[in-house]
Amino acid sequence: MKKRIAKKNIYNHSIDLTSLTIKNQPREEFRESLEQIKYRGYEVEQISDGRKIVITKPGGKFIFGVVKREDFMVWVYDPKDGTLWLISHKNIFQDLEEKAKVNKEDTIKIIDALGKVFNGEDPDDILKQDAINNPCGEMPEVLLKAYKWIWGQEDCNYPNGEGRSMSWQAISDLKKRIESE
Repeated sequence: MKKRIAKKNIYNHSIDLTSLTIKNQPREEFRESLEQIKYRGYEVEQISDGRKIVITKPGGKFIFGVVKREDFMVWVYDPKDGTLWLISHKNIFQDLEEKAKVNKEDTIKIIDALGKVFNGEDPDDILKQDAINNPCGEMPEVLLKAYKWIWGQEDCNYPNGEGRSMSWQAISDLKKRIESE
């Protein structure tokens, strides 16, 4: 009796497929053809300036050699010039720090709005209720809508809440620092 080798990295998940055919070619031509493959993702939020929050799944996160199958990436997509910005915790935190240098009160309002997103309120509902000024940098709308999805991504990767909580703790500490200055 032949011993069966256990297969690894098998996942049970639905997948949205688009047919793609590229004939094999010499190495350089094949690479160039592969680089022309378009990114695929989901438009999840519309920004008032025409940009969009887009997620791509899977995101590629590995923990201890195992792919996090529910991981995805969060991007700010500008259809005007075709750019994709992989927005991060660090980008948003630095933007908040810069905003605080210009106007502390407006920055605290933005952080309070982020707290509402953190606790489950939808960014569009918050933006309809609260007048939020932008002292500088990225539009608060982008920060709120991006973090909605970044925190969702963290929840998928760390279902006990530790991912979401770590980034929120840094923002909460920044608010305390701004208030004490």
